[in-house]
Amino acid sequence: MLGTFQQSQIRIEIPASADAIHDSILHPVQLKKWLLGQNFPPEMPTELSPGWEFTTYTGLISIHHRVEVVKPNCLRLLLSGGIDGFHEWYWGEGWVQSRLEGVSMLPLNLGQNLSLLSLRQFLSTTKH
Repeated sequence: MLGTFQQSQIRIEIPASADAIHDSILHPVQLKKWLLGQNFPPEMPTELSPGWEFTTYTGLISIHHRVEVVKPNCLRLLLSGGIDGFHEWYWGEGWVQSRLEGVSMLPLNLGQNLSLLSLRQFLSTTKH
């Protein structure tokens, strides 16, 4: 893998319940609405579960995801391709935290910040 090792951990407040955050992260139909710039395959399940694998595209760069852990307040994805590493999500009542580590040529911290801001915007304008 070409690129540099990068790591980032961000926690933000979100005006939403833990259940609304859970649904927005674990249900692909919701995930597609706020995770901008990603093209998802059409055959996504209704909810992510351990072992599920899928590939998204950011422009021409593919990122393969393997769902490793799903809990009521946690998601861990193993990444390969455009990012070789992992992405962890944790959430609770009014907050979400994202931890991303990997080797990539992509600016991971920038993408992570934009994703969290997009999630906050989505949840603040959506009724749950």
